Amino acid sequence: MGGSSTNLSLFFFIIVIPVLLPGATATTFVFTNKCQETIYPGVVTGASSPAFPTTGFALQPGAGAVFAGVPAGWSGRIWGRRRCSTDASGSFGCASGDCGTGQVPCNGAGNQAPSTLAEFTLNGDGGKDFYDISNVDGFNVPIQIQPYGGLTPSCATVTCAADINAACPPELAARAADGTTVGCRSACLAFDTDEFCCRGEYGTPDRCTPSSYSEFFKQRCPQAYSYAYDDKSSTFICASGGHYQITFCP
Repeated sequence: MGGSSTNLSLFFFIIVIPVLLPGATATTFVFTNKCQETIYPGVVTGASSPAFPTTGFALQPGAGAVFAGVPAGWSGRIWGRRRCSTDASGSFGCASGDCGTGQVPCNGAGNQAPSTLAEFTLNGDGGKDFYDISNVDGFNVPIQIQPYGGLTPSCATVTCAADINAACPPELAARAADGTTVGCRSACLAFDTDEFCCRGEYGTPDRCTPSSYSEFFKQRCPQAYSYAYDDKSSTFICASGGHYQITFCP
C-alpha cells in the first residue's frame, strides 16, 4: 500500500465481514473520513450486480470502516452525504447527497445530485476492475480512490481533492436552507440542455465536447469525469484481486 499503511493505523475502524460462497473472490473496501464533519457514505448497487455489504452508514471525523468480502462482479456507486440530521419525527436526511429514504441506509436508492461519485465495476470485461471518480452530475465532497494489495503498479490512485464548492459559479451552486453552498451542479444538472447533457443531436463523442463549465471541474479535478464523454483521462483499470481505500477529504 505504500504510504497507506501508515495512514490506516491512524483511524479507528469498524470491520464487517459477510459470509462468502465457496470459491468466491472478494474485495475489501476501506473507508476513511478526513473531513472535519461526519460523512454518511451511501452505496447503490447496479441492477444485475451482487450486493455490497452496506447501503449507508455514519463515518465520524477521523474514523474509518472496513467492509471485507465485497463479492466479485460487484458494480455500483459510492458517495458522501453531508450536513445530515434527524428531525423531530425521526426522519433522517442530508442537505447534500441525500438518498431520500429517511434512514441512514439508502436501501437501493441513489444519490441526490450534485454528488461526487466513486464508481466501480469489479471483475468486469477481461476479468479487470474498472473505477473512476465522476463529477458529471456535480460535486459535493472531495474524494480519493486508492487501490492496494496484490495489484500491479499501474493501478492508479484517483483523486478529486479540490474544494470545488468554494469556487463554484453562482449559477451552479446548490445551497442548503441557510444559504451555504453544499454542492456544485454540473451544467447538465443546472440547465438541462441537450448540449450540456450529451443527448439528442449531441449524443455522440464528436458532437458533445467540453464546455467552459465542464472545464471548470476538469481544471480542479483532472482525473475525474467532467462530462459524459470524458473517458480518455478518467477511466482507470486494475487487474482484479486487489482492494480499495475510499477517503473523504483526502
